[in-house]
Amino acid sequence: MAAVQKLKKCAVSQTGKHTASVIFLHGSGDTGQGLRAWVRDVLAQDMAFEHIRVIYPTAPARPYTPMHGALSHVWFDRYKISRDCPEHLESIEEMCSNVGAVVQDEIRAGVPKHRMIIGGFSMGGAMALHLACRYHHDVVGVFALSSFLNKDSVVYQAVEEAKGHHLPELLQCHGTADELVSHAWGEETSKMLKNAGMSTSFHSFPGLNHQLCLAEIELLRSWILKKLPSESFSNTRS
Repeated sequence: MAAVQKLKKCAVSQTGKHTASVIFLHGSGDTGQGLRAWVRDVLAQDMAFEHIRVIYPTAPARPYTPMHGALSHVWFDRYKISRDCPEHLESIEEMCSNVGAVVQDEIRAGVPKHRMIIGGFSMGGAMALHLACRYHHDVVGVFALSSFLNKDSVVYQAVEEAKGHHLPELLQCHGTADELVSHAWGEETSKMLKNAGMSTSFHSFPGLNHQLCLAEIELLRSWILKKLPSESFSNTRS
């Protein structure tokens, strides 16, 4: 396996004590800065929290087969954008190590994995599922927006093998009018993960294409706060 590559990243810092972290992975062809700006445009402000740092890494540019080998900021290669083909495991494994280094950075900053969430948009959501279900299943949650897994994904096997052990809770959101990643692909991914033993919730957004919307980001924000309450709130609960 290639040496771990340090990823560029930008972050929205917490306004108070840093006790939790969210790693938010962009879709294919985007960057961490681009995703942060997109979320900010939708919300009319950064997605910021008192105690949670939100990190937006950038995938390195690599040849991308669906673009005939042109360089693109993608987390892994694909043979084609379809559920019905094998996963490009070599590139996925390489990036699991690279993004895993971001997780380790947060641990060194004093945040344990049970106070972390990993998620992403489109390809970033698929990358997050590989990370959380196969290598970092002690994170508290994973989210996938407008995302899918190939029907023979190794993630399903990993979830099956982890039955009886801790697995993160999954939040999935998908637009019904998505013309790039079929809503049915996302729904089927959720069903297969649930059947394999994962706690999942799937939310459809009528008329939404392959994009983010305000209702979706507000749902995500509320879910993050539920999974990662402030320590003061956690300590006062009976």
